[in-house]
Amino acid sequence: KKFYEQFSKNLKLGIHEDTANRNKVADLLRFNTSKSGDDQISLKEYIARMKEGQSSIYYITGESKAAVASSPFLEGLKQRGYEVLYLVDPIDEYMVQQMKEYDGKKLVSCTKEGLDLGDTEEEKKQKEEETARFEPLCKLMKDVLGDKVEKVVVSHRISESPCVLVTSEHGWTANMERIMKAQALRDNSMTSYMVSKKTMEINPTNEIVKELRNKADVDQSDKTVKDLIWLMFETSLLTSGFNLEDSSQFATRIHRMIKIGLSIDEVEGEADDDLPALVDTPAGETNTKMEEVD
Repeated sequence: KKFYEQFSKNLKLGIHEDTANRNKVADLLRFNTSKSGDDQISLKEYIARMKEGQSSIYYITGESKAAVASSPFLEGLKQRGYEVLYLVDPIDEYMVQQMKEYDGKKLVSCTKEGLDLGDTEEEKKQKEEETARFEPLCKLMKDVLGDKVEKVVVSHRISESPCVLVTSEHGWTANMERIMKAQALRDNSMTSYMVSKKTMEINPTNEIVKELRNKADVDQSDKTVKDLIWLMFETSLLTSGFNLEDSSQFATRIHRMIKIGLSIDEVEGEADDDLPALVDTPAGETNTKMEEVD
């Protein structure tokens, strides 16, 4: 264990640079996982413990073990009993770019789009029905968020959280984006094209999402619906590992919701001044009360 703590970065650098001995070096790697507790396991052990029918090695990258262990991206995988590797060393991001598979099993990031959880025919049918039912809400959310997201889709990746933001399969993860932004000599032109477009995935079984769909069906121009969509986007930025672009705007929206919850009336014109981008309702129109949100 002591040896690995001292030399793990060298081994991972070997994966990145030594193509000829990549498979031999991969045998020496050890990782914490969603099922290993404080112990670290090898990739061989992971494969030996794989569930029947599981064809990929699932992993998640992040800042720390604690951060990834509570990530909403693990919900669907844990529900199905799949084990997930925790890759929390910055060099892990570079390592997995080179090591696409191990022992014939593809390494799959659970924070990127295209995650296949091996759905049954019944689950696929249910997903198609839910996609059709939530299509108007997905379209409204995309219209409200504009170019902040590439698309909004229904997902079974999450089982409890209302939504997450996933990145494209070949773009940077949220963690890689964080690492690259911290580089003192970073190339901003490279950052601009590697920062991946985000896809918002919503959970059709979540009560917040269900109620939001009901409210949107009644009135798509309701300002409270738009505020809630923005709040869902900004909170999912945080839970998905991204940074908030405008924390003051986020705080203003939270304060607005607190006011509604406490039945404090908006001062006329205050909302318009605070959030010019959100308000496209006629001047003088009052907020919908929180009773309608609950």
